[in-house]
Amino acid sequence: MTYRPNLNQFCIYHVPYGVMKMVRMIDKQIKNWRSILLAGLVTFLPLGALAEKVEENPSGMRMMADLFIARPVGIVLLGLGSTVYLITLPFSLLGGNAKEAGSQLVVEPAREAFIRCLGCSTSGRKEKIR
Repeated sequence: MTYRPNLNQFCIYHVPYGVMKMVRMIDKQIKNWRSILLAGLVTFLPLGALAEKVEENPSGMRMMADLFIARPVGIVLLGLGSTVYLITLPFSLLGGNAKEAGSQLVVEPAREAFIRCLGCSTSGRKEKIR
């Protein structure tokens, strides 16, 4: 039978307290990001079913520019729009335009970021993948 030390005791005695505190904090942040990512996937994955057909044939350069520039910018704008929507939601509810604000600040950026063929200029899906 081999001896296995308790790792918690090992860490307490041989690693400074500040390092352990930082490791625990990073672990909590990773768990928070996982839940945010899961909530985003559950929220925005069904949007693909609402996509319209697109009849465009983009070039390779347009696809690369879309992949490396337009999509990341769209995702950042989606995050900013979602934040602004949540901050202004009480005022939108009082004004009666929460649905329109959500559509403009969250749904439209999500369509542009996730429901658009690579390199296309309009939101939607291609008819068939060949």
